[in-house]
Amino acid sequence: MLSTKSAASGPAAGMPGIEDVRAQLERILSSPEFPGAGRAPAFLRYVVDETLAGRADRIKGYSIAIEVFGRDQTFTQDDPVVRIEAGRLRRSLERYYLVEGDRDPIRIDIPKGGYAPVFSWNPTAVDTMEEPRPARLDLTPVTRRWSAPGVALAGATALLAACLYWIAGASASWVTGGQPTHQATEEPPGQTVGQSVNQSVAHSVGSSGRLVGDTFHGTPTVAVAPFTNLDGGSDAQLFSVGLTEELLTALPRFKEIRVFGGEASNALAADVDASLVRKELGARYLLTGGVRASSGRLRVTARLLATANGEILWSRDYDEILASNDPLSIQTEVARRVATVIAQPYGIMAQVDAANPSRAVTGAHACALRFYAYRFDPSAEVHAGTRDCLQTTVVQHPTDATAWAMLSIIYLDEARFKFNSEIGSEPPIERALVAARRATERDGNNTRALQALMMALFFNREPNEAMRIGEQALATNPNDTELIGELGTSMALAGQWRRGADLLDQAIALNPAGGGYYHGMRALAAYMLHDNETAVREITRANMQKSPLFHAVAAAIYAQAGMIEDARRQGQVFAAMRRDFLANIDAELIARNVQPDDRLRLMADLRKAGLPFTQEAADAVDTSDLQPR
Repeated sequence: MLSTKSAASGPAAGMPGIEDVRAQLERILSSPEFPGAGRAPAFLRYVVDETLAGRADRIKGYSIAIEVFGRDQTFTQDDPVVRIEAGRLRRSLERYYLVEGDRDPIRIDIPKGGYAPVFSWNPTAVDTMEEPRPARLDLTPVTRRWSAPGVALAGATALLAACLYWIAGASASWVTGGQPTHQATEEPPGQTVGQSVNQSVAHSVGSSGRLVGDTFHGTPTVAVAPFTNLDGGSDAQLFSVGLTEELLTALPRFKEIRVFGGEASNALAADVDASLVRKELGARYLLTGGVRASSGRLRVTARLLATANGEILWSRDYDEILASNDPLSIQTEVARRVATVIAQPYGIMAQVDAANPSRAVTGAHACALRFYAYRFDPSAEVHAGTRDCLQTTVVQHPTDATAWAMLSIIYLDEARFKFNSEIGSEPPIERALVAARRATERDGNNTRALQALMMALFFNREPNEAMRIGEQALATNPNDTELIGELGTSMALAGQWRRGADLLDQAIALNPAGGGYYHGMRALAAYMLHDNETAVREITRANMQKSPLFHAVAAAIYAQAGMIEDARRQGQVFAAMRRDFLANIDAELIARNVQPDDRLRLMADLRKAGLPFTQEAADAVDTSDLQPR
């Protein structure tokens, strides 16, 4: 039952109140993103009013036809007007909540199978009925172990390919040569970690409590048209229907985009005009394609179009042999490839944004683009601006799990790269844990949130728990190459070299443009697996000349392979770039969770390469087992 009063305390109060629902109804009807003409406004108002009056069980096709559409008493179910208009209304509501109403406090939905609406609190929204939020957030202190809850575009392609190269590289400790991080402890007396994070975000807010920054806009939205059966055969027909459904499952797993669901997709013609999709749905992108089957072979063509002008931004053919593969497996694999290339943080849609900086992209999405640009080319200056932007975002949108995850990684970089450490704040690793935890509390199935928690745990010397969270993240989106590369790196460094190598192979296959980072870590895994041929090949492909630890890994690989001159040359470059690393090599490797036997082996081969660290450094290796505290 709905309360007659507004639930001022929001979701904690239970169901939305009648006043809350009425306010949401007016918010929708007055929006330019909801059809102002036609039957949709009257249809929505009627079913909402009837439900609020306690007559939801009386909402039938007949009553709607009479009361809303002016049909006479002879109306029968043979007249499809109510079913057609109900489908349009569902699509209009879906569009509204994707384009403008994503932060509205209440959702009004009309489930299939009936016409009565349901009202619920929007799980991704800030409660707009509350008084203005204070500048500081009330965050829980860190007092326990952490666990998570349940190619077109030439210019842009070059930039984003470089981003793909750097993203995981910046995330991997062996690439950066960062210093050991603080370990989480019980809350110290006085200021809590939560209060420290509160102070971090507070400077992004004005003294009156009003937020400095833009509202949430610009997140890429995509509609999926049903894939076309191009040859009329039954095999192609079944496959095209199944592939469309697989894409509607794979694409929404990428939290940096938004995808119109099955109701909108089913309403589109396979050959729908892109401009109509923009007009009717407001989607910026349209994914479409076709299927042919002939002589036991299957060809799938996929295209991504810009709805603003119909330009084909990306297209690709996928050829498969039906006789030797299960059609369901083929559908899943093709959908996986398509979703990955267009929807990942550095995919085609992100390339469009990077190639069109003059287009207005503001708010949380602008911060996301800024975050990934920082990961491409990290510096203290860019780090500071990105941190400010994300701190503003999490105050303005405290339920945005992806923004909290990005902020966690930014805090982690204060420790790893010594960027802009905040004086008087708690150690950055602890703030990273707080932010990562906030991300997983907001959305326990958000891949980036789980990745951030995995990274924070890993650098907090809790590798086993980090790996558990990483596997959980992989289950949420097995196509996210940033996560795959990061998880592969962490597993490899923690001693699971075979599993890490397999994950890195997946990342390379899904994202060949990932380049140096993936190949560099894959080379280190091959070295540890005594596969000299693969190690030498992959380290050559990495070619990460600006990374100090690239040269250290190359020196060890060449030394093990008997290429002593190459090993000495790489060792000299590394010593010149990071002499401080040599004086504390065991501590540096421990900070990266490298296991004792692996540390001894690396030291032995680095000594063969002529690196001048002392025997005492090798003797100091702690042979205790690395387990979570």
